[in-house]
Amino acid sequence: MSRIQVFDPALCCNTGVCGTEVDQALVTFAADVEWARQHGAAVDRYNLAQDPTAFATNAAVLTLLERTGAKVLPVVLVDGEVAMAGRYPDRTELAQWAGLKPPRLIPMAGSGCAGPDCC
Repeated sequence: MSRIQVFDPALCCNTGVCGTEVDQALVTFAADVEWARQHGAAVDRYNLAQDPTAFATNAAVLTLLERTGAKVLPVVLVDGEVAMAGRYPDRTELAQWAGLKPPRLIPMAGSGCAGPDCC
């Protein structure tokens, strides 16, 4: 199974629910990471504010930061290679990288979606 490393921007926490404003992208990503871990994925997260050494000692991340600055974060590495930068992956992407069966999408009520081929 692949090792997934996520290098987050400077955050007070990685859940997205701290402070006065909730960041829904972080809330969703935290839930997706938890789902992946529960299914056996190896996912590590590093926060620039709390783990600066992880950023400084990773050549790929350090190079991206030097070229682009912190706006490149988050950076996602899969087995040490850059897989994504500038946004958080969704659950399907995490599943693919971790070698997990992709999550089954369930249509929302009122979406007009029906049948096995819909989603």
